Amino acid sequence: MLSLMKKLSVQVSAIITVFLLALPAYAVSLQDAKQKGLVGEQTNGYLGAVVKRADVSTLVADVNGKRKQAYARLAKKNKLTLEQVAKLAGEKAIKKTRSGHFIQDGSGNWVKKK
Repeated sequence: MLSLMKKLSVQVSAIITVFLLALPAYAVSLQDAKQKGLVGEQTNGYLGAVVKRADVSTLVADVNGKRKQAYARLAKKNKLTLEQVAKLAGEKAIKKTRSGHFIQDGSGNWVKKK
């Protein structure tokens, strides 16, 4: 089980990298939104809106839809639940989040990563 989790961890890291590099242009890009403090990584593996705006909501919905599809594929491939994969992805995304960008803490509050 441990080697399966390590393999899954590598796959999740690859997916997160692809999301960060291959998203189409929006009114606000994912990297710009993170830089400006409009969105942040949540513990559940999905992106969250720190600031409520229509363009931010559109970006969050699109990113999260793509993440959910990728998590579902990984879950099926590795005989895990969607929730297990999403949780692991959330941990990885928070670890990879740059200092000064928003993350969600265990209580659900938005905090800037140190």
